Parts: sequence; C-alpha cells; structure tokens
Amino acid sequence: MEFSLSEDQQSLRELAAQVLSDGSTDETLRAFAADQRRYDDGLWRVLAEAGLLGTGIDATHGGSGFGLFELGLILEEQGRTLAPLPLLQTLVLGAMPIQKFGSDVQKARWLPAIVRGEAILAAAIDETRGLDPARLMLQAARDGGGWRLNGTKLAVPYGAEADLWLVPASTGAAPVLFLVDPRAPGIEITPQQSTSGQPQAQIRFADCRLADDDMLGGVEQGEEVIGWTIQQGQVGLSAFQLGVAAEALRRTTLYTNTRVQFGRPIGSMQAVQQRVADAFIDVEAMRSTYLRAAWVLSRDETATAEVATAKYWAAIGGHRVVHAAQHLHGGMGADISYPIHRYFLAATQAGLALGGSQPILALIGSEIAAGKAPRLT
Repeated sequence: MEFSLSEDQQSLRELAAQVLSDGSTDETLRAFAADQRRYDDGLWRVLAEAGLLGTGIDATHGGSGFGLFELGLILEEQGRTLAPLPLLQTLVLGAMPIQKFGSDVQKARWLPAIVRGEAILAAAIDETRGLDPARLMLQAARDGGGWRLNGTKLAVPYGAEADLWLVPASTGAAPVLFLVDPRAPGIEITPQQSTSGQPQAQIRFADCRLADDDMLGGVEQGEEVIGWTIQQGQVGLSAFQLGVAAEALRRTTLYTNTRVQFGRPIGSMQAVQQRVADAFIDVEAMRSTYLRAAWVLSRDETATAEVATAKYWAAIGGHRVVHAAQHLHGGMGADISYPIHRYFLAATQAGLALGGSQPILALIGSEIAAGKAPRLT
C-alpha cells in the first residue's frame, strides 16, 4: 500500500509551511503579543492570496476542492508555527459544514468570501454541559415563522472577531445548527482571553430572532449536522496538536544537544534520552491515530471510535510531550517569555477543546462496550 503524500498534497504542505514559517516566527509572535492584537490579519490575507484558505472548498465556489485530510496538513503547520489565525474555526468548523449541509444561498454567500479572506467564521459549541448535542442548554423556541434563541455560549474562539457564527441549539425535540449574524438584535458579546492568548468570547442570546433560512440542514438533520461538525473539528484539532507537539519535541532535542551540564550535553544522559524517546512515541501515536481518523472520515464512513481515539491521543499525548519539553528545558522552560512556553499553553488548550481526555475516553469505552469500535482502532 502507498502511504506517502500525493504530489499535490506534498506541494500544499510545502506551501503552507513556507507561508506560515515566514509569517509566524518567535520574533513576530513576541511582537504580536506585545501589541495585544486578536489575530494576524496580514498573514490571513497572504494565505488567501496563496489560495490556502480555499483548500477545503470546491472549485464551484473558488476553492481547490480538497478535503479534511489536506486541511489537516495546513493545521499541522499552524501548530508547528503557532500562527495566530482562525484556521480551524473558519475552514473546518465553518466552511466544511456549510459546504456539506448548506443551501445554495448559504454556500454562495459565505464560501467565496472565505476563499478571498473576507470572512471569519466561528463555531459556538462549548457550554457548561460540554459537547453532547442531546443536552444543549441554548434553547431555540418556535416564534411564528421563525425561532428565538435564549441562553449562553462560552469560550467561543474568535467569537468577537467572526462575521458569522455556527450555533447549535435545542428545540426541545431535537438539536439544530443555526448560522447567526453577530450583529443581530438580542446578542451580547463579552470578549474573553484564554491562557494561550487565543481570543475567545462569551455570547449571550436573549430572544434573538432567526428565520428558518438561518438553519443549516433543517430540523431533521440537526443531530447529524452537529455531530459531523464536531467530529471534523476534533480531527482538525488533532492535526494542530500534532504540529504543536512535534515542534516542541524538535526544539527540545536541539536544546538538550547543546545545553552542557557536568561537562557534557544533557542530551547524552540516559534519563534525558529516555524522556525524549517517550515523547517521540507519543508524537507518532498522535500522528497515526489522527491520520486514520482523517482517512475514515474522508470515506464518509462512521468514525466515532476513530475520531475519539485521535482526540484522546491529542489530549494525553500532547500533554505528556509539552510537559517533557518544559521539564527538559529546566529553568528556561519555566520562563513564560521563552518560546517553549507558548507550545505548552497551546497544547494544553487544544487538548481540552472539543472534549478533554476523560469524556473522550468514556466515549471510547461506550463504543467498545457496544461493539461498535473496529479492532484496528
């Protein structure tokens, strides 16, 4: 079997690596944090000009016609460079569900704008009860020919910067997914700051009125649409986390090979080598589980166990790798202004987003108990 990337996929990876490496360095990230900017709009425009924002969008709407696997290559490079951009939110959690479930009007309105870099999307998924579509606290009640939303969404990445939100809500009988204009009446946005520096927002809905045309996929498809969207996001996060962990490990290897203690590089010491070897195994486990999940999803197959396994490894593997990286950097690793600390914070946030290790592990257990998990997974 052939496991290597195709020529187009390799070219895409190389282009993403070049653009993001040039635009997001330790120096630019330091200046970015000092300026307290929300995201790098200049680099966003460069990605649009390079055609990378259209990677997962079909040619009819100006994109390249690739899918989640290819978007994962870009997200992996983002994790490696920590480029402050809403790539996962716009390209995976936003554009992909609109492309698969949206009406012709919804597609025509948003997909070309995303390709041109003129629109940022955000998914308002997290609530105090987590990710379960069957237990949503945000309520959508029928109001004449439309709906009224009431409730709160928490920690919405790029929520205050987005031009459109994808918002899951409960109708009482079934969950649905709405496309919501942040400027609509009945919405209160409170900016929040995460520990990693990623901008987030709390969004309160108070009798926010929406039309049937604002729904993505309809009431009958609501549970499928939300579940599909979350799975795409979990795989995208796993790709991002792989880039974060792999780069943290690379930097740690370089550091331990040049940091001299007791007359020799600490990387020559057995305990250090064992710690790095364990981190390498974690990175490769993250890579293999993420790639399998992306492959199964690309075949439109049921992939609950595969996606959960990838997200679980992204959470625990990423956690172990960045902790090892900080530990092996010694005092430098404890310095919050030193670059390795950014990778620690980014990995911690990615591991918790869209389901941390414990709820994901419980999901894997339920899949195994029900006989739904393939043996290979």
